[in-house]
Amino acid sequence: MTRVLVVDDHPVVRGGIEALLATAGDLEVVGTAGDGLEALELVAALQPDVVLMDLRMPGLDGASATERIRREHPSVHVLVLTTYETDADIVRAVEAGATGYLLKDTPLAQLADSVRAAARGETVLAPPVAARLMARLRAPAQETLTPRELEVLGAVARGATNAEVGRELFIGEATVKTHLLRAFAKLGVDDRTHAVTVALQRGLLSPPD
Repeated sequence: MTRVLVVDDHPVVRGGIEALLATAGDLEVVGTAGDGLEALELVAALQPDVVLMDLRMPGLDGASATERIRREHPSVHVLVLTTYETDADIVRAVEAGATGYLLKDTPLAQLADSVRAAARGETVLAPPVAARLMARLRAPAQETLTPRELEVLGAVARGATNAEVGRELFIGEATVKTHLLRAFAKLGVDDRTHAVTVALQRGLLSPPD
């Protein structure tokens, strides 16, 4: 039997996944958790073979929980099961050590096979996710923003004007404009709004509070 822990902040989703996996004779759901912290406690207590992990949850999110599980329990494999397929979500989950990345519209038979594969340590990717990763690998290397450019863009994301950014960072308004123009060029955009949007999508900035 492959022992599975289901982690999702929606009780109905947890129950649905548990019921679906119960129809596969060789998969046993040994527990469910509603957030990342509860998942860590149950992994330590139950030592499942596979954790089916949602990403966006209150408290400790799925990617952070995945990183800790893989560090503290390297024999436990984490298979992401989420609604989200943005580049930033995918890359963060993979970098955290997830064995695979599936979407919640995955058919039952494929989900069961993916859990079995994850238990063997095999990489499992939903087709749209695999396509996104391949596109990133094939794309030309993107220029990285300097720490100062990120600071300026972060202040802009919070709604600051160029003058306010200058006062906050103790630089002239003309220097602020120069940093923004360089950031625009690196991000392939031509205005502040698109620069912030692209930086957020790439995970270069954290969403403003």
